[in-house]
Amino acid sequence: MIADTAIADALMDLAQQRGAGASFCPSEAARALSDDWRPLMPEVRRVAAGLPLVATQKGAPVDPMTARGPIRLRLAP
Repeated sequence: MIADTAIADALMDLAQQRGAGASFCPSEAARALSDDWRPLMPEVRRVAAGLPLVATQKGAPVDPMTARGPIRLRLAP
């Protein structure tokens, strides 16, 4: 199991690398943490929900915990 702090660090690193206004797929963080990344996705979304990140789907803000389908993350304004 991967610690929440490691997930949070990966998410925030990606967000900061992209900069304000640019988004990324949360799977990028999961892939950076594990070769078997798909089982990590619920944890990545859960951790993302508690960070200063905005989740979007088709450009509209969504809750990363309840959104179905692919989402994007970016730094909160």
